[in-house]
Amino acid sequence: MKTLLKIVGVILLLCIALIIAAPFLIPTDTIFNKVSEQVEKTTGRTLTIKGDKTLSVFPALKLELNDVHFANMQTGSRDYMASMEQLAVHIPWLSLFGGEFKLDKFVINEPNILLETDKNGKANWQLFDAVAEQPQEQTQSGESVKLPENFDIELGEVAIYGGTFTYLDGQTGAKQQISDLELAILLPSLRKTLEIKGGITYMQERFELDVKLDTPAKAIEGATFEVAQSVDSRLVDLTFNGSIARQGKDIKGELALSGDSVKELATWQGVDLNAKENAFNAFSVNGKMHLIDDTFNLEELIATLDELEIKGKSEVNLGNKLAVNADIDLGMLDLNPYLPEVVAKQQAPQSEEPKAAQPIVWDDTKIDLSALNALNANVVIRSSGLKANDIELGANQFTVDLNNSVAKLSLDSFKAYEGTGKGVININAQQTPYKISTNFDLADIDAQPLLTDAAGFDKLMGKGSLNWNLTTTGQSQKTFINALNGKVGFEFADGAVKGANVAEMVRKGKELITGNLGAVSEGLDTGFEESEQTDFSALTGSFNFTNGVGHNNDLSLMSPLIRITGEGDIDLPKTNVDYRLVTGIVDSIEGQGTTDDSTGFKIPLRIEGPFHDVGFKLDVSNALKDEAKQKLDDAKEKAKEKAKDKVKDKLKGLFG
Repeated sequence: MKTLLKIVGVILLLCIALIIAAPFLIPTDTIFNKVSEQVEKTTGRTLTIKGDKTLSVFPALKLELNDVHFANMQTGSRDYMASMEQLAVHIPWLSLFGGEFKLDKFVINEPNILLETDKNGKANWQLFDAVAEQPQEQTQSGESVKLPENFDIELGEVAIYGGTFTYLDGQTGAKQQISDLELAILLPSLRKTLEIKGGITYMQERFELDVKLDTPAKAIEGATFEVAQSVDSRLVDLTFNGSIARQGKDIKGELALSGDSVKELATWQGVDLNAKENAFNAFSVNGKMHLIDDTFNLEELIATLDELEIKGKSEVNLGNKLAVNADIDLGMLDLNPYLPEVVAKQQAPQSEEPKAAQPIVWDDTKIDLSALNALNANVVIRSSGLKANDIELGANQFTVDLNNSVAKLSLDSFKAYEGTGKGVININAQQTPYKISTNFDLADIDAQPLLTDAAGFDKLMGKGSLNWNLTTTGQSQKTFINALNGKVGFEFADGAVKGANVAEMVRKGKELITGNLGAVSEGLDTGFEESEQTDFSALTGSFNFTNGVGHNNDLSLMSPLIRITGEGDIDLPKTNVDYRLVTGIVDSIEGQGTTDDSTGFKIPLRIEGPFHDVGFKLDVSNALKDEAKQKLDDAKEKAKEKAKDKVKDKLKGLFG
């Protein structure tokens, strides 16, 4: 027993002595040379050590290399592709004595890694040209490589701590950088699954990664390989499951993206949305994507933003000019959370005078439509309903067709305000001044809510049709108004014009003309009064615009009590109205369906003034002239009749 213990003790002493002496007995430079030789043989790049090299054998054989540099491609922006403060290489003991040199584990501290392409698009991460077998035929995507059957890399685990990772596009100059790496890369073989786990920091945000790639050899050779990846962060979560081929030029799979706040995501990118509390919060995108060369297809798209849900499909060409083709269903689209707050009209205190309306001034700021040349598009958009401020639409569909700075926006179907419609807007922005034309036809429209919601004009009530065909040129709101040409037509029934009771004003005018001044309790000059209105059974007319001035000569308003015809001008550039109505009270009243066009008394009504202060004025002087002329004509007619009677009597006396 004592002899056995002595033998064990001697063996332990020998092992300890061997461990202590091993670093001196094993030539460190020889091991490094083997590592460097293997790296250069594999990648065609040199691995240099500018710092110390140390070797430890307990508890495992480990080679530590300090200030390590790995060469870049010859056309790279700097001499080295990667550098690191320290590289610790764990080497299996048996590989030193076997026929195949293997690496068990890499530990990289504070690396500085650059992935870049040169001005010709060549990537510095194409490391295996030295060992690749070049086939005689070339693929359409460029040169392909084929790894020898007996070639492999078995790194085991590569751990990366700290440092930076930079991507530089040599053709565009685009640069992206991540830092604070904490990654574990598992590469048991080029022909087995590669797995990457850990975290990185990008633009001060932390992202946790989990990536699995089957058979890296396929990726090196340009064959199709499968990828499953997930990215988790405070701002956004991303998952992708699919395949990649042709050196990343053909990518397809299922994509899912989600986050809790678009506002925070935008702030991270340096954009302040300045949005409402209930807008631009939770979001998600799910769909099947396929990127092949410069074409990006997205199918079975379901995107959500707050309460909105969008479905559809799209094709985007990322070539020299962006081209978009899409078919999108917006569902019920409520835009109010995303629109600026409308400033509420504040009522003045009773002790204060109401503020006078301000003149309208057209904006002369130049509008820049050059962005229309940035892309071509054909997009069909439909929704079951739309809300924007006070505007509420029913089911509608419109098409956007944009080609070489010429845009056509077609309203294919429209249901709103109890009516239907269709129309088109053409914008030619190929050169300045821009050219715009619109052609719309709306039928069975409830006028007051439409005009109130669209233009804040609530003076017209009734249901009917509204159509226009207008053209203009310019580069600002003011120039567009000044160059407006075309025609606007309307036809409404069973409604009213708010702001003045024309029938009552005519009655007052008649009383004044006939001398009954006591019956006229108020003046005949007045502005708009919300409590007054002129009812009608039919209102028709049209305006012909020339250089922003609309002329009308066919206005007709009919009601059981009055008939109104009119003509005049609406001067949009000068924001002024100069209009003359001829009003008359119907002699007989047969109810709303009367066909009696007679008017026993007529009087003209002037509507004039700037848009912000339009006034009504009865033209009593002309009415008095008309009345006096009528009385004179009647007297002359009676005198003629009396003279005729006297002549007849004398003739009877002479000739019996």
